[in-house]
Amino acid sequence: MGKKTILVVGAVILNEQNQVLCALRSSEMSSPNLWEFPGGKVENGESHKEALHREIIEELECEIKVLEQIENTFFNGERAIINLITYKARLVSGIPKPKEHEELRWLPLGDLHKLEWAPADVPTVRRLQENF
Repeated sequence: MGKKTILVVGAVILNEQNQVLCALRSSEMSSPNLWEFPGGKVENGESHKEALHREIIEELECEIKVLEQIENTFFNGERAIINLITYKARLVSGIPKPKEHEELRWLPLGDLHKLEWAPADVPTVRRLQENF
C-alpha cells in the first residue's frame, strides 16, 4: 500500500513593498524550525482558495485575497506525500499574528533564499526568485 497524498495550499502574501510574509514552523510542528508559506490542508468539499482563505484566518487572524497559482509541487515526506499548491495573495484586512508559528517575517523577494525553507516550499521560493 502506498503513502497517502495530502493536499496542502500555501499563500505567498505580498505587501505594498513587494515583501513576502514568511512563517517559521514551531518546534511542535513537523519539519520544525524551517520556514514556510502559511496555509494548510484542504478539507473535503473546499476549493483551494476557500481552504487558503480559512487557514489564513485561523493561523494569522487576517484576511487575504487569493490570486493566481504560483507552483504545484509534490514532496515525499516521511509519512505521506505532500502536494503543495501555492498561490499569490494580498492582505485584505488585519495584521498577521503568529498564532501557530514561532515567528513571522516580511522579506524582500530577493532575500527569500537566505532562509532555510521546508522542502515542500523550496520550488515556490525558486519560482519567485526566477520571476523576481
